[in-house]
Amino acid sequence: QVQLVESGGGQVQPGGSLRLSCAASEIIFSFYNMGWYRQAPGKQRELVARITSITSGGTTNYADSVKGRFTISRDNAKKTVYLQMTNLNPEDSAIYYCNAALRGNEYWGQGTQVTVSS
Repeated sequence: QVQLVESGGGQVQPGGSLRLSCAASEIIFSFYNMGWYRQAPGKQRELVARITSITSGGTTNYADSVKGRFTISRDNAKKTVYLQMTNLNPEDSAIYYCNAALRGNEYWGQGTQVTVSS
């Protein structure tokens, strides 16, 4: 059974940093496009950052709201995708979800809470 397990969430002050991790199992990780999404209370889930598969060159794209502050990366040997978040602000507070997608197959993690407040 495919599992995506996120970690690294927590509470941080504005301007602070966090690194989220998502470990995958039971998939050929390097073939999957990986993404981080977030959902704040009362809002729709939105794409934060995405990194393509090894066969697609590992290209990245970001939501405009996080460009220059967040960095997505992946370690195919460890089957893990990361989201380095810097200069966090209260608008970044949300549950962050890891997503794996390949040819119509899609998997989600359980989410990790990120709270930015002073």
